[in-house]
Amino acid sequence: MSVPPQDALTVAVRVKPGASRNAVGGRFDGTYGPALVIAVHAPAVDGRATEAARRALADALGVRAATVSLRTGATSRDKLFLVDRPDPELADVLHRLRDGSAG
Repeated sequence: MSVPPQDALTVAVRVKPGASRNAVGGRFDGTYGPALVIAVHAPAVDGRATEAARRALADALGVRAATVSLRTGATSRDKLFLVDRPDPELADVLHRLRDGSAG
């Protein structure tokens, strides 16, 4: 496994495919520690749920989808995404989405 670049934010995610609607928020203590829960309508077939989760994460963080990439977990519900060149406030946004407060 490669080391993420210094100018990237690693985001642990738990994906719930096949949900009735897309939603981002909540906490799951998973494989990679505290993870942001992302429910997506897309099924877990041919990477569709992963792609939907990547786009939902980008939207929730207010960044372009092109800046979010999958680091590991292509076939797992537990994933690590990288956000390239994150804004300094992005960690606070992530914390609010995952834990429900600014800390």
